[in-house]
Amino acid sequence: MMFSLARQNFYNEIKKNEAEIDLAKAALYIAQEEYDFLEPDVYLGVLDTIAAELKERLPDRQYPLKVIKIINQYLYEDLGFRGNKGDYYDPRNSFLNDVLDRRLGIPISLSLVYLEVAKRLDFPMVGIGMPGHFIIRPEFENVGIFIDAFDQGSILFEQDCQDILAKLYQQSVVLQPEFLQPISKHQFLSRILTNLKFIFLNRQQFSKAIATIDRILLLSPESYGEVRDRGLLYYQLNEWALAVQDLEEYLRNVPNAPDALMIQEFLNQMR
Repeated sequence: MMFSLARQNFYNEIKKNEAEIDLAKAALYIAQEEYDFLEPDVYLGVLDTIAAELKERLPDRQYPLKVIKIINQYLYEDLGFRGNKGDYYDPRNSFLNDVLDRRLGIPISLSLVYLEVAKRLDFPMVGIGMPGHFIIRPEFENVGIFIDAFDQGSILFEQDCQDILAKLYQQSVVLQPEFLQPISKHQFLSRILTNLKFIFLNRQQFSKAIATIDRILLLSPESYGEVRDRGLLYYQLNEWALAVQDLEEYLRNVPNAPDALMIQEFLNQMR
């Protein structure tokens, strides 16, 4: 299979062992498909510089809350990083190079900046993929606190997380234990790509949506719902041979899917 340089770089990165995957590099390879000229090393250097500046400010005794306070002050007050509440669905909010250039992002991309800076400070953190919102927490046993990188690094407790979900869904929500479990690096990257997929779908940029699905399937080859979605997008673009291939694969693997009859109808039309 022939890949572009950016796609090949992404593929090589995600095929490493989980502990060896560099999230920042993988995110920059996602952006590299949007920006041919992008040089990942430049933006990795930006993260290195931010961390180096912060390291000078850290006390000898690095208590978690103290470290978080210093990171927050530098990222949000000094550098001006903030959540893009005015244009949340701008695709630039999901590309790490744009987030570092513009200092604007959405929860997962600002969390990525925070995680990568903290990693360089030897202050390990993990991503928490709550439904509808993304937060992070220090990777220490029983630390009991979470951080909302979209909200200026505000510190959250479990009740705060439940309140966020209730506000998002506009109803009382029971906070399930799995909502606060760390996610894998593959899941992290898939969430970035899924955000981009829906942005491109809403903008009817179907070719770009297909490219995001291609990469989701590199991360999770058995996500047959993505295979179906790609097939339907090929149908929209009149790429019927590719559409048939994907939709047949979907039905072959999920024959009892609730939408199986509808998908079969699409296949009948194309034949």
